[in-house]
Amino acid sequence: MIEMLDILMAGGWLMLPIVGCSILALTIVLERFYVLSPKRVLPDSARDQANRLCSSAQMDSGAIDALRQSSPLGKVLAEVVLTRDWPQKSRAQKIEELGRQVVHDLERFLNTLGTIAGITPLLGLLGTVIGMIKVFQTIQVAGVGQPTLLAGGISEALITTAAGLSVAIPSYFFYRYYRARVRALALELEQSVSDLMAQDHQQ
Repeated sequence: MIEMLDILMAGGWLMLPIVGCSILALTIVLERFYVLSPKRVLPDSARDQANRLCSSAQMDSGAIDALRQSSPLGKVLAEVVLTRDWPQKSRAQKIEELGRQVVHDLERFLNTLGTIAGITPLLGLLGTVIGMIKVFQTIQVAGVGQPTLLAGGISEALITTAAGLSVAIPSYFFYRYYRARVRALALELEQSVSDLMAQDHQQ
């Protein structure tokens, strides 16, 4: 622990935003891991409940509200049930708008994660530049015969670069991973809506 603090101190003030970015990125990764679980987004119970509601001759507002609040899929399927007496064009438009909103909610914080992946290498590069400036300033004052005076600037340059890349690489990986997961979930959600609407037309 003490060695880690020494490394952070040696990296200079730019380590503060890099560490802050790492904490924010980790928080987003864990939060999205929980939120984007397929069982939370597309539970089978929501499909079953929506099928029962569509088969029912009467609207059950309490059951529809429970379906809407159960999951992102339930939110869209509840709208399918509520609009089953609407004209086809208006119904499709309403459901499509709600579907876009649900997908937007699934993508929450992913742009922030992508931004972290983009700026942390730049922060590391800035630390490298600042460290090398300190090295050359030391050389101007003391010459090259005292390596211990140069070590501070060189270590700052290397530490900030390594720290920036250490945050950026996993952040970019999870950004791409969660974007792909959202696309897959959106396709499954669209298919579930299409299946329910097809069943509704057959009744």
